[in-house]
Amino acid sequence: MNIINELAKEFNLRISQVEATVGLIDDGNTIPFIARYRKEVTGSLDDTVLRELD
Repeated sequence: MNIINELAKEFNLRISQVEATVGLIDDGNTIPFIARYRKEVTGSLDDTVLRELD
């Protein structure tokens, strides 16, 4: 089972969005930082979705 694929299905997101978001979170970035300054990486996911992915 690939967790990235499962999260993409569950949240109805592209796999690339989930991979990028998980990478940013794993690198220690905060949700507010990702939501404000990494929109181009996550595909403009809002903080609610980001928190659920976290």
